[in-house]
Amino acid sequence: MAGGAILVPDNNIKSYNGRLTWVVVLTCIVASTGGLLFGFDNGITGGVTSMEPFLEKFFPDVYAHVKSKDEGNNAYCKYNNQGLQLFTSCLFIAGMVGGLIGGYTTRALGRRRTMTIGSVLFLIGAGLQAGAEHLGMLIAGRIMLGFGVGLANQSVPLYLSEIAPPKMRGGLNNLFQLATTTGILVAQLVNYGTQNLHDYGWRVSVGVAAIPAIILLIGSLVLPETPNSLIERNHHEQARKVLRRVRGTDDIGLEFDDICTASAVKNPWRNIISRKYRPELVMATFIPFFQQFTGINSVVFYAPVIFSSLGMGQDSSLLSSVIVGVVFVVTTVVAVLTVDKFGRKILFLQGGVQMILSEVIVAVLLAVQFNAHSGEAINKGIGVAVIFFICLFVAGFGWSWGPLGWLVPSEIQPLETRSAGQGLTVAVNFLFTFIIGQCFLSMLCAFQYGIFLFFAGWVLVMTLFVAFLLPETKGIPIEEMVVVWRKHWFWARFVEPAAADLKAMETGNGAQQLPSSYAGPEPKSA
Repeated sequence: MAGGAILVPDNNIKSYNGRLTWVVVLTCIVASTGGLLFGFDNGITGGVTSMEPFLEKFFPDVYAHVKSKDEGNNAYCKYNNQGLQLFTSCLFIAGMVGGLIGGYTTRALGRRRTMTIGSVLFLIGAGLQAGAEHLGMLIAGRIMLGFGVGLANQSVPLYLSEIAPPKMRGGLNNLFQLATTTGILVAQLVNYGTQNLHDYGWRVSVGVAAIPAIILLIGSLVLPETPNSLIERNHHEQARKVLRRVRGTDDIGLEFDDICTASAVKNPWRNIISRKYRPELVMATFIPFFQQFTGINSVVFYAPVIFSSLGMGQDSSLLSSVIVGVVFVVTTVVAVLTVDKFGRKILFLQGGVQMILSEVIVAVLLAVQFNAHSGEAINKGIGVAVIFFICLFVAGFGWSWGPLGWLVPSEIQPLETRSAGQGLTVAVNFLFTFIIGQCFLSMLCAFQYGIFLFFAGWVLVMTLFVAFLLPETKGIPIEEMVVVWRKHWFWARFVEPAAADLKAMETGNGAQQLPSSYAGPEPKSA
């Protein structure tokens, strides 16, 4: 789904001293509100853009098309409007810019101050949208929300990973993901509840985002800065005090030294584009790209619009979206419980097959049973079947590409490339979320039922990508990932052999026999 969170993974844990403290508990609350905010902003637009008072005020052409009873009109094109798509998508291009700015402010100002700025922007954006009197004001509010999302998505996960005890980091990663899907469900419930408030129902829907934003703002003012951020800004003694406070012990020497080592890493962007880190670069780029081309955000953003295009009433469309949201939350919980049991790769593959089959079946049902030019609603039984298979598609994503699309790129990055890899993953995700959000309704109009085949084709490509190019990463410590890459049939050609391996490959005349798959720099003769 759109955006998300990357926490420093917990597969490189040392036995640090410490206990659960109140700071960590408050951190969990911040994680929940940050995730709720992001999920809410993802899920709110689909319901709002299907509300007739909203369309009548800001998009009268779309409103007229929706209300038209002409049989010649193409039902798939009811909502095809660039301005309407911009309302949804502009948050993510602003979020990408905000994320890039957040990469600087988290280092220069600290994680906590960046969270404060992000939550203030959330509040301003929610206020502008709720009080909007014209389209410019509405879009301006959405862009402000986007900047807030970008800053929060850089600072909140980073803050969580640095404050939380190492053994809790994986759980917090799942907590943020679960909070995000819960935020989507909350948005869909809010839309369902406000649809009958007539002229101001949409204002309530977009204004509700202010509530978790206020909680996030208060949390950012109460919580301490992270030791990592203080060390980056040369406040070492203050960092020691904070680390003692959040761990509840004076024995913090080992963890403090490791934080200092991590903060000393230089030039992560230069590192990640070097040849030996090619696997990490490819995964940080292609996994978030593929995640967006599953088609999930077409459902998250536009589910009520899709159902309305099939002739369902507003109430039925919004209720169907709530059902989809419940499935999303439940399957995310399943992912939390199974990801470390079954492994990453098997969930990627199973989820991919499930999504392909679901999207193909939806396309076939619509091709055979729905006449887009008749002016009539889809047959009730077929409509139920379409909703069922869309839910099955969402379930497949919810326990595979949803959480794993963030977890895997983060847990394969070594210290030398971690910050660059995480920043790249977020930027790619936001960029293609923007593209999907801006183009989907136009693609639905052009491709009609074929839009589901389009996304199914991409899921097939990404499933083959995982099958052949992604090794299993479950339980692999970060420092051991290089060994996994060296043994991989394809990536071995990019990763330098270990020194011991080179020594063992030496021949009697001093020449070194490298594996045929290796295409890296030639090592020096002994």
